[in-house]
Amino acid sequence: MAEFVVSTVVEKLTDWITEEALLLEGVGDKVEQLRDKLQWMQSFLKDADAEQEKNERFRNWVSQIREVALDAEDVIETYIAEAASHSTWNIAAKLINLYWAGKKIGKIQSRVQNISSQKEHFGITATAREAHEGTSASPNERLRWWRQTSPNIEEDDLVGLVEDTKALLRQLSTMEPRRRVVSIVGMGGLGKTTLAKKLYNHSDLKKQFDCRARDTLQGIIVEVNPDCNMQDLKKLQEEELVLKLRQLLQEKRYLLVLDDIWEKKVWDSLQSAFPNGKMGSKVMLTTRNKEVALYADTMSEPIEPQFLTQDESLELFRKKAFPGMNETPSNLEKLGREMMAKCGGLPLAVVVLGGLLSTKSKTEEEWTRVLQNIKWRLIILALSYNDLPFHLKSCFLYLGLFPEDSSISKRKLIHLWVAEGFLPQQGEEVAEGVAENCLNELIDRCMVQVGTSLGRVKTIRMHDLLRDFSVLKGNEECFLEIYGRHKFESPTPQRTKSRRLAIHVEDKRYVFLKRYAPYLRSLQFFKIGHAEIGFIYKDFKLLRVLDGVPAQSRALGAVGNLVQLRYLGLVNKSDFKHARSLKSWARFAFELPRSIGKLKNLLILKLENCIPDVIWKMKNLRHLFLSGTNPTNLRLDTLSNLRTLKNLGSGRWIEDGGLVNLTNLQRLKIVGLKEANLNSVFSTLSDCTALNPCRWNSEKTNHFHHFKTFSF
Repeated sequence: MAEFVVSTVVEKLTDWITEEALLLEGVGDKVEQLRDKLQWMQSFLKDADAEQEKNERFRNWVSQIREVALDAEDVIETYIAEAASHSTWNIAAKLINLYWAGKKIGKIQSRVQNISSQKEHFGITATAREAHEGTSASPNERLRWWRQTSPNIEEDDLVGLVEDTKALLRQLSTMEPRRRVVSIVGMGGLGKTTLAKKLYNHSDLKKQFDCRARDTLQGIIVEVNPDCNMQDLKKLQEEELVLKLRQLLQEKRYLLVLDDIWEKKVWDSLQSAFPNGKMGSKVMLTTRNKEVALYADTMSEPIEPQFLTQDESLELFRKKAFPGMNETPSNLEKLGREMMAKCGGLPLAVVVLGGLLSTKSKTEEEWTRVLQNIKWRLIILALSYNDLPFHLKSCFLYLGLFPEDSSISKRKLIHLWVAEGFLPQQGEEVAEGVAENCLNELIDRCMVQVGTSLGRVKTIRMHDLLRDFSVLKGNEECFLEIYGRHKFESPTPQRTKSRRLAIHVEDKRYVFLKRYAPYLRSLQFFKIGHAEIGFIYKDFKLLRVLDGVPAQSRALGAVGNLVQLRYLGLVNKSDFKHARSLKSWARFAFELPRSIGKLKNLLILKLENCIPDVIWKMKNLRHLFLSGTNPTNLRLDTLSNLRTLKNLGSGRWIEDGGLVNLTNLQRLKIVGLKEANLNSVFSTLSDCTALNPCRWNSEKTNHFHHFKTFSF
């Protein structure tokens, strides 16, 4: 929906007018006029979303609005970046930049005026309520109680799976000499994973098997043999992992769960890890493709969960829309039945709709409005998305950047959201607190699932159906693009305007990236090959987030050009993964160039490199993750905004006031702490109330001189 794009741009322009007033000197009035015009157009776009489905000319008009809003953002942000990069004495460069920016803004204003004049042709008007509200959901109406499906799921929280459970139990309980595969097959959102989890935790099966596990290959190995080290396993190739797991399972009766095996070749790469073992061993897998299930075991009969009946849908809906209540209010029962008919028995649709309505007023008027917006079961996902405030839409779409089935670190996600800058100010709450509130609200709305919870949420996951929706919507809004298994050979002009790009597969050259240079704000490598990517540091001037790039690249010499960066994450390439100690790693460590000191907007820095003593210039830095091989005489006394400092070696920086001035520090890990520094550290930290509770690791905890790591 174009409203999302325009709203985002309007919000950015408003922020720039306030925060970048000096840099916008000379064009500030034009920027303000442009902002006001886009804001006025925004008020018409709620009506536009419904109308454009019926009228192609209308759809083109809405597309023009999206396009001009994105172009306005590019022109003004490029001007700000250029103005910030010029030294104060370079008057000529500033005047040239100002001249061209003024011309470009003038052209955009003309386009906006032309687009605005066309609206009468479509009879578009804005309602008073829609002109002033970003969403119909009142924060006071939102309930914050939601229990996610988890490994300890209770059977009475599930609906409509009784017969499927019995059938699966029969298959899983058979005693046969060879390992068998039991499959659950169905479309996304049908409850395959929930059913598999229920069986995994069934009391009868716990007694039957010597070991049970479900996870990645590494996770399964650790479950089967807790003595195995996860970090060591991550260094192994897939073939090595398969062989190791096979050896561990050889003499065991086991039950393993593999979730979402989407292709035959995936099963081919894994199946040799599962020997016959003891009589009765089983592998249970979920898949959307029945062919895969039959391929994995031709003798097995795949279980296909059925869609919910009307009554089952109503029961599940009641649990989610009215948590803690035993029945649906009589005045809403008829509307509830009509809604369930729209859901078509798809459990995920029922759960998402129930989660949405749990945040709404329990009135017939409000429920009727929701009912009128349901067209078919998958539209329910869009309905839940459309009901989000604009900043939560950004947070939700952002999750689509992560690979399918990712277990996403909560802490990393929060840091990325903070760096992207689309979080609202909430009173005196710090940005990380606002990000955590946003994540909790997405959890409450059933838009994401809690992946790991040990008293607190550590990781989150996204259901495939919701992820597919976020990627689809993100593409439509030029919010994100994925370079994955189905690579795009030649990006279209519309695609290259995407603001965020995630690389999920290796490439030899990455030349396709160059077309994104004028538009990209975020570039994240989840896999990276050995290609030279130095052009990124020279051409991608608007990047706010750059993650997953090699720490060993000589091209880092130009990283100081990326003055808009808020998040920089450097990683080891595979050549260096086997450096098993700090000493061996030090031989490979590259020192970052001093030009990194130009990144004065940087908020989060994660690296494996040695860092020169220029970090004190990054006064906005909030989170610093180091490798433990850095110089111990770094100047840190200017980093009063720092909230995380991890893996910095003990040294002179402690005595020189580097620690005492870190008044906002919440997480601290010092490597190689010496006895001589202990008193200084403890006396300083006793006055730091922001730090989390203390814990430390040492070879002999009763002798201070054996301290290796000290962390809070």
